[in-house]
Amino acid sequence: MLTPNMHYSDLKNSYLFYNIAQKTKAYLEAHPGTHLYRMGIGDVSLPLCKAVIDALHEAVEDQAKKETFNGYMPECGAPFLRKTVAGYYSKRGIALSDDEVFISSGASDELGDILDLFDRSSAALVIEPAYPAYVDANVIAGRKTVHLASDRKNGFLPDPDDSADADILYICSPNNPTGAVFGREKLQKWVDFANKRQAVILFDAAYEAFIEQDDLPHSIFELDGARSCAIEICSLSKTAGFTGTRLGYTVIPHELKRHGMSLHDMWVRNRTTKTNGVSYIIQKGAAAVFTDEGQRQIRENIQIYKNNAEVLMQALDKLGIWYCGGKNAPYIWMKCPGNMSGWEFFDHLLNRIQVVGTPGEGFGACGEGFFRFSSFGSPEDTKKAAERLCALLG
Repeated sequence: MLTPNMHYSDLKNSYLFYNIAQKTKAYLEAHPGTHLYRMGIGDVSLPLCKAVIDALHEAVEDQAKKETFNGYMPECGAPFLRKTVAGYYSKRGIALSDDEVFISSGASDELGDILDLFDRSSAALVIEPAYPAYVDANVIAGRKTVHLASDRKNGFLPDPDDSADADILYICSPNNPTGAVFGREKLQKWVDFANKRQAVILFDAAYEAFIEQDDLPHSIFELDGARSCAIEICSLSKTAGFTGTRLGYTVIPHELKRHGMSLHDMWVRNRTTKTNGVSYIIQKGAAAVFTDEGQRQIRENIQIYKNNAEVLMQALDKLGIWYCGGKNAPYIWMKCPGNMSGWEFFDHLLNRIQVVGTPGEGFGACGEGFFRFSSFGSPEDTKKAAERLCALLG
């Protein structure tokens, strides 16, 4: 008889965002016609920029003509887009060869798929609070997960220590959910630690475009020694509004080797076995993001989200509530008032002022008593949510 993957039984009963969706669905069924101010899930509210739309239309027209039609794309990405992404890195002084860039259907897919490179005996370290999929993907794989706690004392940016006994090290900066960003000195400690242990860092850079300060690294490859210990996974979802369009990219340097095996070459083999590549139309649209006009347009959208974050931060400042994030990240991580748990605060906001956020407990034990707001809503809803928050808690 077939034996299923029994590790699925080790997963929590419901995924965080599914649970939120069920609660909001029940509320709307009980209160039909009510408008909810959704500051919870990190989905964008602005459409794709004009440069991308124009490129997508052009690509569709290409597919209508025999001489410009494209069928299967190269599994690791179209050469024109791999070159374009490498050029984006070069503007920050990071030299990549085009073939070190792999095009994917998004960071979430890649963060799960990349685990194929590692034996199940390799333990994974997750800095909590953490994006739930980091943990769940390793539970499904039957891999041991080490949880490294972070808190207000270390700014939710812990240093590595002997308790970080793992081979795969997840680092997300700017962080989801806390909005904290690793500075060069702290991130260098993790690079040195990984090289010393012969571990591999999985660096989630999905929110790098939100960094404002010049002294904060956008990429782990800005750090000395990172090419021998790190894989960087990025996405256009939040950078350019591709949440419904789906495209990301992964950087694996040629120098990254373990036990005499090249992880770069292994990933080429993996992709050519398991994928047929990302569609030509989407890759053509993605390339437009990196043009001068595309960059100008997406930064206009990012600034709207930054303004939303400022509105929420002003409200929390007025209320005297502790928070971090918001400055270089699209998320604000706040302490729940009145010693409420995250889920208690969720219910309080939903039922009293129809504002939806994300309970900190959904990101691990270190999130207990905290709450995450997303700045990806519309400016109108964000302003109203901030006003309602001040009226409720002021």
